[in-house]
Amino acid sequence: MMKNARLFKIISLLLAVWLIAGCSGNHSEDAAVGETVPATELVAQADALYKERDDSAKLRDGLQLLRRARVADGSNYEAAWKLGKFNYFMGDNTKDETLRDKAFKDGVTASKSAIKMQPEKPDGYFWLGANLGGQAEANILDGAANLGEIRQNMQKVIEIQPDYEGAMAYVVLAQTELETRGMMGGSAEKAANLLEQALKLNKRNSFTYLYLAEAYLYLNRKPEAKKMLAEMRSVPPNPDYLPERRAAEEDAKKLEAKF
Repeated sequence: MMKNARLFKIISLLLAVWLIAGCSGNHSEDAAVGETVPATELVAQADALYKERDDSAKLRDGLQLLRRARVADGSNYEAAWKLGKFNYFMGDNTKDETLRDKAFKDGVTASKSAIKMQPEKPDGYFWLGANLGGQAEANILDGAANLGEIRQNMQKVIEIQPDYEGAMAYVVLAQTELETRGMMGGSAEKAANLLEQALKLNKRNSFTYLYLAEAYLYLNRKPEAKKMLAEMRSVPPNPDYLPERRAAEEDAKKLEAKF
C-alpha cells in the first residue's frame, strides 16, 4: 500500500507538471496567433501616428502598434527598427526619468534585434547608437561606457549609407567630439570636419548647422558660427522633421547667448 501510494503521488505530480506545461504552451500560441491585423498594416498605422509625435499619447499609441506588429510577425524588420526610433523620441522628450530609462533600454533592445535581422542596412545601427546616446546623456556613467559603441554604430551607418537621416551619423559623431573635449580626447576641430562633411551630403538638416556653429564657436570662429545659425534659419523646414526643427531653433537661441 505504501509503495502504491508513493507511485500514485509521483504520477499525479508528473501529470500536474504536464498539464501546466501544456497550458503555458497554449497561452503562448494564443498570444502569437491572437493578433489578427497584419504586421505591415500595424506598422503603417504607427507611421501615421509618428507624424504627430509631439503628442505623447499618439507616440505611446504608435509604440503599442509596433509591439503588436512584433507579436504578429517577429521577423518584421520595419517593426523592429521603428521601435528603436519611437522609443528614442519618447526617451528624449519625456521628463519622467523612469519612462525615459525604459524607453532608451527598449530602444536598444529593438535596434539590436533589427541589426540581427538585416545587418546590411543602416537603420538598426543608427537607432542603437541614438538610444545609447540617450542613455549616455541621462547618466554620465553610461556615457563613458557607451561612447565606443556609439561611435562604432555611427561609423557603420556611414559605411552603409552616409546620407542616412540627413547625414545624422556625422552629426552624432561630432556631438561626441564636442561633449568629450578636453576629457576623453574629443576635439572641436574634428567635430567641425565631420559636420562640414555632413553639410556636403545634406543641406536641410538643422542640427548640422547648429552643431557646426557650436564647433566654430569653440574654435573662436564667431563670424562663421553666426553665419551657420543664419543659414539654418534660412533653410525651409522639412515637413517630416518639424519637432526636430523646433528643438534645433530653441538650442540655437541658447547658443547665441554665448556669443
